[in-house]
This record gives sequence, structure tokens and C-alpha cells, in this order.
Amino acid sequence: MSAVPLPEQRTLTTLHTVVLATEVLSQAGIPRGRLLEGSGIAEADLLTPEKFISHAQELRVFANALNCHQDPALGLYLGLRMHVSAYGMLGYSMLASRTLRDALQLALAHPDLLGTYFRLALQDHGDEVWLSAEGYRYAPELTVFNTELCLTSLLTVVRDLLGESVRPRRLLLAYRPPLHASTYTERLGCPVEFGAATSALCLGPALLDRALPLADPVSCHNGLQQCQRLSAAMSGRDDILELIRRHLANHLQEARGLDEVARHLHRSSRTLRRHLQQHNTSYQQVLDEVRYDKARQLLKDTDLPIYLIAERLGYSETASFRHAFQRWSGASPSLYRG
Repeated sequence: MSAVPLPEQRTLTTLHTVVLATEVLSQAGIPRGRLLEGSGIAEADLLTPEKFISHAQELRVFANALNCHQDPALGLYLGLRMHVSAYGMLGYSMLASRTLRDALQLALAHPDLLGTYFRLALQDHGDEVWLSAEGYRYAPELTVFNTELCLTSLLTVVRDLLGESVRPRRLLLAYRPPLHASTYTERLGCPVEFGAATSALCLGPALLDRALPLADPVSCHNGLQQCQRLSAAMSGRDDILELIRRHLANHLQEARGLDEVARHLHRSSRTLRRHLQQHNTSYQQVLDEVRYDKARQLLKDTDLPIYLIAERLGYSETASFRHAFQRWSGASPSLYRG
């Protein structure tokens, strides 16, 4: 098996969604132990709000929940119960924001505190503003569940912030209608369009400029500072290590060495090596992680032939890429693509 950690194993999040899921489903008679099985999360951890878990652990709980509850609309059900208070200091800071737009932009600037698996954005589209969710790359069997949970929890937050049960103009979903498609309009009270180019809550622009009833600029500023500290502590990241990852992701075809990367980052090679050693990793391991992430995305989301994917990852020979991918994933690129 691969020695390269997957993105969902590297990325940390809070326990708030797992706590909600176990609380709601335990009331339905499902033991917490069954929901946590195989996740590495103990029941005692649910009482420890400062504990962080990986996305992989959270995904395991979600898979267990679907298997135990047997309700295909579980994502909708949980998302509508994910109130703004569940997000701790981030939720508090959103409540103290000046307008709904300010609150949502604050949240989108801290995706790690939201615990989202998506790239979230506010986009103006004519007479609508879209709160979109794109870029999901984790467990494909949980795509519908996680999209439902993401968008309905955002709707719940919008309602909590404004203090009223507003309805979106419509809901766009980038997948075909599931068997429980009729449940969407029933629970959300708005038109739903499946097979869209992106998944998004569509809101009226005037709604975004509504003043929030609990706005307080001083509290919002103090809360934002605490969010920034929590975000840094939770990610456990080193800025330089993240700079290396981002640079490599944008220049994979050039397959630069550490010296060249250091020059572009305006750092010395010695500084980069020291930071890599402090994180018990190496330049080659980080390069492998970035290549593996990109390879998985290209294999699943595109029809590019294997030799072109190899080129995009900086391999001069396709065979070298095939051998590397086999080492990372335990499967050939063709088999992984399915």
C-alpha cells in the first residue's frame, strides 16, 4: 500500500459534524459505538471539543451513518440541524458580522473551520448570488450525502444569521436526481435543478446586504483574530511547507528540484530543507504527495490518456508514472480510473 498520505488523511477538522451526527442518530436508536466504528474516534472524544480529527475519520463516520440509518436523505436531515452555534468561534464571529455577505465571506475565508470538503464561493449571476460548492474529490460514494450536508447546513446558517426561515430562490445540484429527489423541494421549500454545471444555493442579492440583528464590530474583530489562531493551530501547517506544495502544484510539468523551488520562493535551499525535516518529510515525499493528489483528480475527472497525465505530472516516461502510481495507491492508473 501507499506510503503517501491522502489529502483526507492530512487535512484536519473539528468534531462538530461528527458530534451532531452521533447525537441525532443516537436519538434514533443507533449506538454511538456503531457510528464511530473503524474511525479511530472514541466516544469520550465527543466530549473533548478541542480535539481535531482528519477528514478520513469523519468520512468513515458518515459512511457508517448511511449504512446504519438507511435513509438516503440523511445528508439533508443532518444539514438542516447544523446550526451556526455548531461552528464555535467561527459561528460567533459570523453572528457578529455587519451583513449576511460579510458573514458568509468570513466563513469562506476559513474553510478549515467550516470543515468543508468543497471549494465554496459567492458568485454574482445576474439577478442572483450563488453560494456554490465545487471541487469535491473525496469518497465518490458519499458525493450526494456530502453535497446535501454542505448546502443545507449553509442554508441553516443563513437562516440563523438572519433570524428567519428564508428560502433560496432555487437549488442547483451537479448530479442526476437520486431516488429521494422529491424530498429536496419538500424539505427546502424551493425549486431544485439537477444536472447543473455546479452545485449552489441561489439567493436574491438584496438578501446578502441585509444587516444582521446581532452585529457587533468589536466582537466580530476579536472573534476573527481567534478564528485565525484556531485555524493555524488546527491545520498544524507551516507556511513554508504550504508554499512548497502550492508552488509544486502549479509547476508540476517543470519538475523543479528543491534548489529551483527555493529560488522562486525567495528562500535558501537550506531553509527549505530544515522546515521539511521539522515536519518529518522530504522534498521528494512532498512532490509525491502533490503528484498523487493531481493524478487522482485527472484520472477521475478527465478522460486524458495516461501518457498525457504523466506529462502533466512532470514525468518524461509514462512507465515511470505507472510505477510511481502503483507504489502510491497499490493499483495501476488504468485500474484506479475504473
